[in-house]
Amino acid sequence: MTEIKRIDPRGPRFGAGITSVLSLASFALSFQFGFIAGYPLMVALFVLFAWSVFLPKNHPYQLIFQKLVRPRLKEPTELEDPRPPQFAQKVGFSFAILGTLGGLVVSALIPIAAAFIFIAAFLNAFFGFCLGCQMYLGLRRFGIIR
Repeated sequence: MTEIKRIDPRGPRFGAGITSVLSLASFALSFQFGFIAGYPLMVALFVLFAWSVFLPKNHPYQLIFQKLVRPRLKEPTELEDPRPPQFAQKVGFSFAILGTLGGLVVSALIPIAAAFIFIAAFLNAFFGFCLGCQMYLGLRRFGIIR
């Protein structure tokens, strides 16, 4: 069995902060100027989530955190297993798919997806509570995922 390389938990929280801003802007634009006004930011969220799922080591949030933010911080007091945050990114990606592809059919899905993404990202960024991580742990406890 290979050893899992643990991560600094502040990295995913940093990315969640950026995601909260983008998703809130998508939500707000959808209501201020019509559902489709938030669509370009939903597409951006889709691309960013896809990137985090398929190429996480090259993700812009990761690179910004590693190069600009992390050097200015103290060593983390603890490291975490990367699997729960990776699962959380997949959950976010599913909502971005809903908002991007579903939004083409039913435009009301754009602000709905943006709202769900915002809530999860905001809780992670500002309170350190990762909904997707909690889902991962619950699914593992029930033996649904390994």
